[in-house]
Amino acid sequence: MNFKKTLFIAQAGIIAAIYVVLTIFAQGFDLAQGAIQCRFSEALTILPFFTPAAVPGVTIGCLLSNIFIGSALPDIIFGTIATFIGCVGTYMLRKHRFLCSVPPVIANALIIPFVLKYAYGMTDMIPFMMLTVGAGEVITCMIFGEILLNALYPVRHVVFDDHHEVIHFKKTVSAD
Repeated sequence: MNFKKTLFIAQAGIIAAIYVVLTIFAQGFDLAQGAIQCRFSEALTILPFFTPAAVPGVTIGCLLSNIFIGSALPDIIFGTIATFIGCVGTYMLRKHRFLCSVPPVIANALIIPFVLKYAYGMTDMIPFMMLTVGAGEVITCMIFGEILLNALYPVRHVVFDDHHEVIHFKKTVSAD
């Protein structure tokens, strides 16, 4: 396996692990499920702006989180799909820094209310749950996510760029 593939897998794994830890932390405050949810981990949906490894990383993290916190099977499936769609949208909008946090908000606001209604039997009306889920996503993706983006942006080449490391690694190997 070459260095770039290994780095991709490592980045995806680290991102997945961070997502799981943040979701379990939010679950401790009863914020990871329900009509009003604020998963801190959803801020990580901004990471596809920096690296494509974040798409599988966040998606796998969401899948594992939903299993670990005891979500219903439809939530495990469709919640993960919503997060995947949001991450792909972020990756596709990576050239538009201020729009890239919007796709996870839209995907979750449109999909999760149906999960809440049909998997958990919530009686709130779908449009109301779209607003509440959307509000939680705005907080986590558009506010916390943008804070994360702004914090990582100055060091993006150090944290996410594999080009510099490959060159450094090749120079070190050839020097021996």
